[in-house]
Amino acid sequence: MRAIMVMFDSLNRHMLPPYGGDWTHAPNFARLADRAVTFDNAYAGSMPCMPARREIHTGRHNFLHRSWGPLEPFDDSMPELLKQNGVYTHLVSDHPHYWEDGGATYHGRYNTWEFFRGQEGDPWKGQVSDPEIPDDLKRMRFGSYRQDWVNRPHMATEDRHPQTLTFDAGLEFVRTNQDADRWFVQIETFDPHEPFFSHQPYKDLYPHDYDGPHFDWPDYKRVVESDGQVEHARFEYGALLSMCDHSLGRVLDTMDELDLWDDTLLIVNTDHGLLLGEKGWWGKSVQPWFNELVHLPLFAWDPRNRAAGQRRSALVQTVDVAPTLLEFFGVDRPTDMQGAPLPVADDTPVREAGLFGIHGGHVNVTDGRHVYMRAPASPDNAPLYEHTLMPTHMRGRFSPAELVDLELAEPFGFTKNVRTLRVPGRTLVNPYHHGTLLFDLETDPDQSTPLIDDDAELRMATLLVELMRANDAPPSQYERLGLPGLGPVTEQHLLVRSQREQAERAAQPLPRAEDYPQGRLSLRTPLKALISDPVAVEVLRTHLPGVADSELLQMIGATPLIDVAAMAGALFPPPSLHRVAEELAQL
Repeated sequence: MRAIMVMFDSLNRHMLPPYGGDWTHAPNFARLADRAVTFDNAYAGSMPCMPARREIHTGRHNFLHRSWGPLEPFDDSMPELLKQNGVYTHLVSDHPHYWEDGGATYHGRYNTWEFFRGQEGDPWKGQVSDPEIPDDLKRMRFGSYRQDWVNRPHMATEDRHPQTLTFDAGLEFVRTNQDADRWFVQIETFDPHEPFFSHQPYKDLYPHDYDGPHFDWPDYKRVVESDGQVEHARFEYGALLSMCDHSLGRVLDTMDELDLWDDTLLIVNTDHGLLLGEKGWWGKSVQPWFNELVHLPLFAWDPRNRAAGQRRSALVQTVDVAPTLLEFFGVDRPTDMQGAPLPVADDTPVREAGLFGIHGGHVNVTDGRHVYMRAPASPDNAPLYEHTLMPTHMRGRFSPAELVDLELAEPFGFTKNVRTLRVPGRTLVNPYHHGTLLFDLETDPDQSTPLIDDDAELRMATLLVELMRANDAPPSQYERLGLPGLGPVTEQHLLVRSQREQAERAAQPLPRAEDYPQGRLSLRTPLKALISDPVAVEVLRTHLPGVADSELLQMIGATPLIDVAAMAGALFPPPSLHRVAEELAQL
């Protein structure tokens, strides 16, 4: 018995042929659907990258307790459990976050591992002089942006691309061990995560006329680019998706060639999707977790039942990956593990509802028909705490200032009688501004019209609280969300109706820059230049209070005001931007 998991990052379900995608070139995903079971109701859990991988290891949600971070000392790791029970485990990946402080405990759980460098500004190649960077629409240009342009020349051909090297290594492991038994290999590529760097043969699959600035790495923000620029970025994503499809085809070819279908489990999955202009947004994490981000593609082949070309409607989640692999190899699941083996053989339900979200963001629940996004009850989004024994963020340690007020929390049910550090938390954006949202996917599959339905909200809020209690959520989460830690959810706990005005305000589309009046100064002018003008700065202070005095100016001062507004989401109302544009045009 052997197992292969092919994992992509930011793989969009709605762009794949088995899920109705009709403009991308992905024949091998269609081929996979013919050979395996396709799950129609697969959802993410904890997000984004490393929180999702912690779920893959532990089979339980983690976003209620902490943000992005390593495996904790009390965590049960699926690859480690397999290793301890005689299953050889091997990881091949080009995912750069495994190399950082917030991901450093994951790869050591496998018997062996290989990593390939160069993705998304990975600090790989050392170059003191600045690289040649084309005119680009990306505005948030941190150090990783410069580093990405240092790295790109070192993977100028497809055979040197880290995705190719990752699949080369994964298939080398399969070939080397084709006659061995009881092994698991995880072939994991960072693609099609941004930047959408691929080679010309894949770009040629998406011919289109475009002569604008370079654009293959959108910022996480509102869309303010032109329709042509949006289309170009989507085609760049499509090209990288087609490269992923080619790599998937190499795996399927190898399984055919070596007759692995008879005794090898195959799982093909992703951590989350990515918004590419849908709903007027780019990226993830800065907007509510719409279905484009959390309704995932998932495929599985189990040689024990040989179900092929079938579809399953059961509600499954990322937490189900670990139980599936442990059950396949006959390894007992820890009592802390909450997922269930994927129902590959038949459509047996495994849960009534699924929980998903990001630490400090909306806490969300779906039953497959309704999606309920619970926002904080008050604008301060508090109280919010990190519960951890591994105080690291994505790329760095917790600062001493963050740890000054730490306390010891009581043990949770899954921490094996160990107390955690309780540290005040922080978020990238405040979800309060988006309000609490309720959608009916049956009548509104695009999630374009939030409902006000007290009965449906009460039912979904009850499901949400039940799942929070099952996950031993900290008491602070109930207080933050205005939900009862004990007792029933009642009408007094509902928020959709009372938060409707802020939700509608946040959902207003942000007009494109060309829709505003133009003059010597405009919304296209860098924020720093507007602040340095004595009249323009007063216009900002009148209509956008606080922006001229923000401590973020050191990072975003060179960014045009329209792009700052796009990054700030609901904090820059379109009517206020119109007034600013009109008054600037008169100067």
